[in-house]
Amino acid sequence: MLYRSMIAEDYEAAYHLWENTDGMGLSEVDSREEILRYLERNPGISQVCIEDDGTLAGTAMCGHDGRRGYMYHVAVSSSSRGQGAGRELVKRCLERLREEGIMKCHLMVIEGNSLGRSFWAGSGWQERDGLVLFSQDCR
Repeated sequence: MLYRSMIAEDYEAAYHLWENTDGMGLSEVDSREEILRYLERNPGISQVCIEDDGTLAGTAMCGHDGRRGYMYHVAVSSSSRGQGAGRELVKRCLERLREEGIMKCHLMVIEGNSLGRSFWAGSGWQERDGLVLFSQDCR
């Protein structure tokens, strides 16, 4: 597999992967315009993996606010799972964050996403107690 930074041309294939990944939450902030804006604000941090035939096999969106890193949309196609692609994508994102001077990264998993929760727990990430996420549209 080829690993590289995510670019604008990856958007359609990435969105298709996200739509077909159980437990993935998508909304209007996952539009092409919003994702490309995120990539521009965080150049070179988000990663993809590509199969030998050119098919996009996985994504990991990642960026930071200057203090903390945040990871989103870590997904690997069902046909490419079990080969270490997810772990490699995450490793590459964390390396990019360290290069930017960021020492801690957070991510969110939808509560009912047992596959996602199992992946993160098995990868050494710690589920946090005592936090509640609040959200509001800024429109």
